[in-house]
Amino acid sequence: MITFILILLLLAAIFGVLGAVLKAALVIALSIALAVAFLAVGGYYYLRHRVREFRRDLEAQQSRVVIDIPNEADPGARHPRGELPGA
Repeated sequence: MITFILILLLLAAIFGVLGAVLKAALVIALSIALAVAFLAVGGYYYLRHRVREFRRDLEAQQSRVVIDIPNEADPGARHPRGELPGA
């Protein structure tokens, strides 16, 4: 593979277009690097958003937990297992 690239570079140098070939290769390499960087940054922010959304939902769910404490002053109150007291 490297031999093939060297042969192409030598041919480009012989025909006087080595500068243009190197510029095109640089543009392609930088475009790929920039695309990878954008995808990495976008993935980071998306992951951060999903984690914050998950934490917010979890906190909201935990705040809705209702603890049923039986009221002994109310004779009609049901036992936590659904039974009437004294039955």
